[in-house]
Formats: sequence, C-alpha cells, structure tokens
Amino acid sequence: MALAFRIATQSVGLSLSLLGWVLSIITTYLPHWKNLNLDLNEMENWTMGLWKTCVIQEEVGRQCKDFDSFLALPAELRISRILMFLSNGLGFMGLLVSGFGLDCLRIVDRQQDLKKRLLILGGVLFWTSGVTALVPVSWVAYLTVQEFWDETIPEIVPRWEFGEALFTGWSAGFSLLLGGCLLYCAACSTPAPGASGHYAVAEMQTRRLYLENGTTDPKV
Repeated sequence: MALAFRIATQSVGLSLSLLGWVLSIITTYLPHWKNLNLDLNEMENWTMGLWKTCVIQEEVGRQCKDFDSFLALPAELRISRILMFLSNGLGFMGLLVSGFGLDCLRIVDRQQDLKKRLLILGGVLFWTSGVTALVPVSWVAYLTVQEFWDETIPEIVPRWEFGEALFTGWSAGFSLLLGGCLLYCAACSTPAPGASGHYAVAEMQTRRLYLENGTTDPKV
C-alpha cells in the first residue's frame, strides 16, 4: 500500500513538473508578456514579449519585429531572458535526474539509496526552476502595475497591461514548485535500507552455522 502511494505521488509530481517545464518554455517565447489597447484605434493592439513586439490589425493581421539589440532592452527584459533560460535548463535537468529515481523504473532497482538521492535532487531542481520562472514574470507584472498607475503619465497616454504570457508563467512556476515538493516528499517517505535487514541476514547466517554443527538451538 505504501509503495503504491509512493509511486502515485512520484507520478503526479513528475507530471506536474513536466507540465510546468512545457509552460515555462511556452512563456519564454510567447510574445504576449504585455498588451496595449489603443482607445483611439480599437482595431489595433500591441503586444510585447522577451524577443519581439507585435501589432495586430484587423485589416493587415499580425506584424512582428524582433528586438535589434540585447543590450538596448530594458533591464527587466534582459534579466527575464536569462532567468527563463535558466528555468528551462534546470527543469530539463530535473526531468532527467528524477526520471531515474522513480520506483517504477527498474534500471537501478537494487540501489534504493541512489534512487532516493536522485528524487531529492530532482525535486530541488524543479523547485529552483519554478522560482527562477516566477521571479521574471512577477517582476514584469510589478513594473507593469507601477507604470499603469503612474500619476506622472498623462491619462491620454495608453498603458501596458498584463499579457497572457504572465499567467502562463505563473502557472508554470507553481506547477514546478508543487511537482518538486511532491517528488521531495515521495523521496523522504522512501524507507531506507535499515539495520534490521543486516540483522536478519546475520541471524540467518548464525542459524545456518548452528545447523551445520548439528544443533538447532543457538543457546545449546
């Protein structure tokens, strides 16, 4: 029963982590971190991502332009690029490491201590990946709110608002955090090969020696 519960926890944790990793990759390249709706022209919408800016018009459609220089970007976009790449890399490493630590995998079935350590390391990697995904998304959201309510900007000037990528990034970060925590808990609940196993082996060897000597009672 405990083994089945542990395997189920590992499966749910790995599935959530995989979902969060995929959402993190989508967030990195989705050009909808910020949206801008023009009141003067409702048929024209602007979107901004980490890599390009797009304008959506009903007659022309979508037209996008990549950012020319990395150094010319605002600080939040430059750091967000780095952190999102780091999140994707850590998530990929977490999938590889924790995959070999699953109880349903029979490759290292006899090395339970190694599998436990792999699960713990995978959970830590997923947790770190989730944090590095939440930081840039929350930072951009915080600056967007600040600019939206900035009283020094005239009211006639359009304001940037939250884009779909921010909500995708929050979902990715929390999925990675929850998946990493489940894997860590599943690893901590794995029974380590205790001393009782060694005592049992020693007792069997002792009984075998007594039987070879022709006695059945160890006290004789």
